Amino acid sequence: MKLNTTRRQLLVGAAATLALPAYIRRAHAETVTRVAGVHMSPVENAWNSRIHLALQEAAAAGRIEYEFSEGVAPTDYPRAMAEYAEGGAQLVWGEAYAVEREAREVAGDYPETAFLMGSSGGPEGDNFGVFGTRNHEAAYLAGMLAGKMSESNVFGSVGGYPIPEVNLLINAFRMGVTEVNPDATFLNGFIGAWFDPARAKEAAMAQIDAGADILFGERIGTADAAQERGIKAIGSLIDYTPRYPGTVFANAIWNYGPTIDAIVADIQAGTPVGRDYTEYSFMAYGGNELIYVADEVPADAIPAMEAKQAAITAGEWDVPINNDEPV
Repeated sequence: MKLNTTRRQLLVGAAATLALPAYIRRAHAETVTRVAGVHMSPVENAWNSRIHLALQEAAAAGRIEYEFSEGVAPTDYPRAMAEYAEGGAQLVWGEAYAVEREAREVAGDYPETAFLMGSSGGPEGDNFGVFGTRNHEAAYLAGMLAGKMSESNVFGSVGGYPIPEVNLLINAFRMGVTEVNPDATFLNGFIGAWFDPARAKEAAMAQIDAGADILFGERIGTADAAQERGIKAIGSLIDYTPRYPGTVFANAIWNYGPTIDAIVADIQAGTPVGRDYTEYSFMAYGGNELIYVADEVPADAIPAMEAKQAAITAGEWDVPINNDEPV
């Protein structure tokens, strides 16, 4: 069976033994876990790029072998998952948001393979684990900085789809703004795509025309509008500062490495992976962080943000999670 998608491979370390079912294998220290990634978007897409980078880093460190396909359409997605499972992958990584039922059916057909899926649903059985994106803590802190910087008191945001993982991020940003600026008002737009920079830019332009002077860019393309119109923007998932100097002043970074470490440890320990791995995206595990350009932020905005950041990291305060669609 062949995939009609681009496949690349990074193979590091010795081949893993397949003598036992993958999700119950008790690995020796030298065992390398075989991981296959099925990406719907190009791996350059912000969300996918963070996962792809973390998997590459784990492969370079000799902890896993990693191969992947990108640009896999939903109609081809179950077939790609099954092919990797049949090919001996011990862990198939994926994103089930558009194919929840089909992805779970494939996992049921391959009980000897572990699956880790971005999902709005829960885990299933022993071998279907899930995770959600949680850089909302950093988004909240970015909002605290942004709340002190706006002249219009209008804050915009551009998202992909109104799913819980996106909603909670935008809502966290808004809560951070409101903590320091109770007079703030908000605009939001969803572009109906995960990767469409032109559409994101268009949505951002509309918000700027409506008065927004700071934008939260959940989607790539938002900062392009901000840069063109001379306002400020916040990046999500990756660091956009080098690409948009003077425009992007803060980024809510997502680090996927702790999630990979957790599920690989479970596989190698023989622990069932049918659980929710979302917690490993929290600050307490190093799963998300705020980076910002101090010279572009009002000095009086930093102490309150840093105090809140310390409380979050120490587990003394939790950023509220609001999955409702922003209005």
